[in-house]
Amino acid sequence: MSTGDFDGIVAVVTGGASGIGLASVNALVTSGATVAVLDRSLAALPPAVMGFEADVTSRRSVDVAIEAIAQRLGGIDVVVNSAGVSCVGTVEEATEDDWERVLDINVRGTARVSAAALPYLRASAHAAIVNVCSIGALNGLPQRAVYNASKGAVLALTYAMATDHVSEGVRVNCVSPGTVSTPFVERMLQQFPDPTAERAALDARQATGRMVTPEEVADAILYLASPRAGSTTGTALEVDGGVTHLRVRSSFI
Repeated sequence: MSTGDFDGIVAVVTGGASGIGLASVNALVTSGATVAVLDRSLAALPPAVMGFEADVTSRRSVDVAIEAIAQRLGGIDVVVNSAGVSCVGTVEEATEDDWERVLDINVRGTARVSAAALPYLRASAHAAIVNVCSIGALNGLPQRAVYNASKGAVLALTYAMATDHVSEGVRVNCVSPGTVSTPFVERMLQQFPDPTAERAALDARQATGRMVTPEEVADAILYLASPRAGSTTGTALEVDGGVTHLRVRSSFI
């Protein structure tokens, strides 16, 4: 997208203070959008971005923040659901707290924010929701049982929401990144006995030989949110370095 493509558009980004969310905020601002961020910590936000402290696990917190944004900025046109957490382990190792925390943030958090924003999105001529999914929705990543389950639900939720709201002029899509080099991943790596070896394995998992950058994911989000993508809805856009579809061999016999 070029500068000015989002002129006059108000975008809300959850988890916008770091990682993919922050990269999306920067891309939206550069393209002309007025951006508001929902996050539990707002210290890292750029000066030009409006921040609202909110917890996506609380419907009241979300409702209050979304209403405040709409009143202050005159409406909402775009929602980027980027807030999310990970969890390392097999289904046997996962605790009840793991299941509650990850599903509550990744799935129910996405639903809460979308539901709160829908009355304002219906009034927009360029309404779009972009959910941050993952290749884990369709690929059996090792030791990610809870996380993969949550992202499978996000994918299904994206398709369901796209169907429910297409007649109301609200487009709903998701982006499915491969492993992205973010603070989110850095925190996850610290749970492994050898974080350096695990980081190298994550780089090697992509056919491109490196992790995806937050900016690459943000560019995909920008496309899906753009008024130019008016016929794109119910789509999962993979930004995964080839993980999902490529089976690369290092040499041929």
